[in-house]
Amino acid sequence: MKFAALARSAALVTAVALLPATTAGLARVEGNAGPEFAKLFAVYQRVKASYVEPVEDDVLINGAISGMLAALDPHSAYLDGSDLQRLETMIDGNYSGLGLSVVGEDGAVKVISPFRGSPADNAGIKAGDYITHIDGELIYGLELDEAVAKMRGQAGTSIQLTVFRPGREEPFDVGVTRGVIELEPVTWELQDGNIGHIMVNEFSRDVGSDVFAAWKDLQSQATGRLNGLVLDLRSNPGGSLDEAVALSDLFLTKGQIVSQRGRARGESITYDAETVFRGDIAENLPIVVLIDAGSASASEIVAGALQDHRRAIVMGERSFGKGSVQSLLPLGRDAALKLTTARYFTPSGHSVQEGGIKPDIKVPQLSDPDLASRMKYTMRESDLRGHLINELGIKDEDLENDTRTDPRFQLTAEELETQGIEDFQLHYAVETLRRTNSSAVASRTK
Repeated sequence: MKFAALARSAALVTAVALLPATTAGLARVEGNAGPEFAKLFAVYQRVKASYVEPVEDDVLINGAISGMLAALDPHSAYLDGSDLQRLETMIDGNYSGLGLSVVGEDGAVKVISPFRGSPADNAGIKAGDYITHIDGELIYGLELDEAVAKMRGQAGTSIQLTVFRPGREEPFDVGVTRGVIELEPVTWELQDGNIGHIMVNEFSRDVGSDVFAAWKDLQSQATGRLNGLVLDLRSNPGGSLDEAVALSDLFLTKGQIVSQRGRARGESITYDAETVFRGDIAENLPIVVLIDAGSASASEIVAGALQDHRRAIVMGERSFGKGSVQSLLPLGRDAALKLTTARYFTPSGHSVQEGGIKPDIKVPQLSDPDLASRMKYTMRESDLRGHLINELGIKDEDLENDTRTDPRFQLTAEELETQGIEDFQLHYAVETLRRTNSSAVASRTK
């Protein structure tokens, strides 16, 4: 793999911003850390001399580095070999496999979200599912990279996943046929009533330009002018910080889009409107942004910017709550350090860390027959062991409010199916826009 090419393209918000790694900076160690380094070296010597089997130096050193970073937060990591290749494929959005965004949780593989339209999505895998076995083999306790490698494979080959879904009494098996995951970062369709629906599935290269092209195509399809736009960021785990800024800038004409604040020099940065695209491409058009618990990081930047500037109404469910920035620091040609170096904030100064983006209108996905049971076990950033604490503080009662039942949303999945409604959140957003006039809050800017 050409690491230089990767480094040039990896400004990710999961989020990753590139920082120079200087030899002097890496070599500088505080004097009072000496005794702790002596302890580390003593352990290394004991293991080398007394472990039941010979151990290679690279195994011990890589293990020490991984353990050090794991003690910080869930997103800092040492990347080499296959780990670094996984990052490259995530940036390129082209690989053979299932199409899942997963996280390791206490030795288990937990699904953050399936990519929309992927083999895993088509097979019915849902956010919050635990994958316990692959082809009958228990994967609990494996390193996440090992488990992911087992799920990947040649397109057209089949795999059987054993899934535990919180709320169900028994695990169940799901057969999935691997495919070439050429993620379409942006898809779109014209809804009845000249309502545009643009789905942003992940923030890879050129997403801002792709959304602009989608907008132009929707305009050409419409009979007359478009009457509203749904910007769908559900189950979008994030990606490029630059593309999150570019997408926001399509609909904003002034003010701040996002800021990041860190401890190191150069880590406190402000991103403003009118720096990527000029003007608002949908001026005076009402916009609804859809989010859910799988909307993370870059998705939260866009939703927060449009919400704070009152350019869109945010609907759906509280987002994942990942408000930290990871910097990719090259360590030679074939390794890198992914290190949390900053927090990011919406234009109003709100940190999404832990609490996420709270929708203006909470709309449950009533068309999901497992909604009630899955909501009890929905995973967000605040559930990850070792996550950063929101320095502004999030009150427990604010998160508990999300569980209260809204009397407007009482239909069951079966009742919606008889009405031909397969996606209730999208249906509700489109219906809202059909009833919205040009003076509504979703079409105003400050």
